[in-house]
Amino acid sequence: MNDKYWDNPDDEVHSFTSTQRLLIKRSKLNISIIERESDEKAKYELFQRLNTGGSIATPQEVRNCMLVMLNRDFYHWLRSLANYDPFQQCIALSDRLFEEQYDIELALRFVLLFDIGVDALTEVKDIGVFLTDQMLELAGQQDIDFGRYEHAFFTAFDTLARTIGSNSFRRYAANNDKYTGGFLLSSYEVIALGVGYNYAQLPNDNEITTKAKGIWSNDTYTTWSGSGITAMRRLPHLVPLGRTIFTQ
Repeated sequence: MNDKYWDNPDDEVHSFTSTQRLLIKRSKLNISIIERESDEKAKYELFQRLNTGGSIATPQEVRNCMLVMLNRDFYHWLRSLANYDPFQQCIALSDRLFEEQYDIELALRFVLLFDIGVDALTEVKDIGVFLTDQMLELAGQQDIDFGRYEHAFFTAFDTLARTIGSNSFRRYAANNDKYTGGFLLSSYEVIALGVGYNYAQLPNDNEITTKAKGIWSNDTYTTWSGSGITAMRRLPHLVPLGRTIFTQ
């Protein structure tokens, strides 16, 4: 459109054609105004509607944007958990998952799930919606007990980094005493959340390693961690399992 005229009788070569002018006249611009004091969920819903072209933001990237709008300090705190070296060592994510901010999602999952009531787990219908809603509720509180979450988080991943390290959430094969594959969310839900729940009184390091290896032959784990089992069906079984396994 550079150097073009709308309609210049003296320069038709550089003027829009009648068809082009008609197309422009009939075009629409959709404009949504979100004010600073607008409800946070309204901002989220608008972001989701706009998030349809180009490179689609991942669910956690969307949550990050919401946190920056709602409570920037909470976002930086969550980011600091995800940056914790023992945590990064244990999850050992691929470059793609790291770029998609999956490490922040895993830190968020820990914060929201490590001591959640078992009854509440049965009410989770969609894990993505649950993470978003609970994150917003927590970030909106004025008196968040960051220390409680940090103590559980740091203790859990200090322990796992010291005992199992980068194999913490990889599949273990007892027949050849070997870890294989990459990060598995279902093992994270048992091991990380189980160790975190019992952070104040954990078994010794050798027992932690033995108990973690044992989940791969545990009937409850093998039944509820298979492909095709959704989080809403899996969590009410795996989270209590981890809490029981890692008691002292």
